[in-house]
Amino acid sequence: MNLRQLEVFHAVYLHGTVSAAARSLNVSQPSVTKVLRHAEDSIGLPLFERARGRLIPTQDARALFGEVSEIQDRVRSLRQACHNMRLGRGSLLRISALPSLGLGAIPDAVAEFLRGHEDILFDLQTLHHDEMVRKLYERETDIAISYEVPPAAPVGHQVIGEGELVVLYREEDFPDAPSRVHLSDLREHKFISPVQSGPIGRMLSSELSQLGVVLDEVVSARTYYVAAALVRAGVGMAIVDNFTAQASIAPGLASRPLQPAITFDINAVYMQDRPPTHTASEFLDLLADVIDKL
Repeated sequence: MNLRQLEVFHAVYLHGTVSAAARSLNVSQPSVTKVLRHAEDSIGLPLFERARGRLIPTQDARALFGEVSEIQDRVRSLRQACHNMRLGRGSLLRISALPSLGLGAIPDAVAEFLRGHEDILFDLQTLHHDEMVRKLYERETDIAISYEVPPAAPVGHQVIGEGELVVLYREEDFPDAPSRVHLSDLREHKFISPVQSGPIGRMLSSELSQLGVVLDEVVSARTYYVAAALVRAGVGMAIVDNFTAQASIAPGLASRPLQPAITFDINAVYMQDRPPTHTASEFLDLLADVIDKL
């Protein structure tokens, strides 16, 4: 299969119909049909079956799709690199981060980095921990900034900072809050639980279990900025990372760290066979400084 056939196969697989694939490629439907037929002839296998007006991938097509997607990603990357060269731009940095870091740390670091690297193009996206390995493996991102390193995955990592869990609350609900809050101090308050939300939730659940503290959980929020919005709405208190808390502070809201402190590493994760480039390493050094200041 040549590159044009791969492109058409990929579009048909994603969109499910010849007409939708043609629109995505900005070509005619007969052109897509013809190229797809030639692709099937070239490998000697049917790739799709027609059912109720849609094209259903065969088992062989499903087996091919992962390889074709990787090729398509590399072709897009090459096209972007050529486009950047024409515009006199430099490297493309594809960075993914947890939503909590995308609220402040990542934007601040990107803004500062671009002041000295105007030729760099960023591709930024958010992700959750369970998406990390797939995005790295499928080349949707080059570096994932996260609180956890996936176990038993072919990844490398470097620690670029440290975060801490804090209590986020309305001042009217906790007017005499100490400088550091013990988990037992929260027993009499309504609590928004992040227990199901990745490594931080597991850390908090473990600490509560060790201390024998049971909180009055009224809502479980798997995303920290949703938990922060629930606090603002008066639903209860929440324990979130300090980055979410700092980005969410508004008149009437406050946060306090825990006693004893619960801290966690912030990691830059990447595939072992695709370590950070020199430019990416420069950005990670700057991001580490930004996180340290926060």
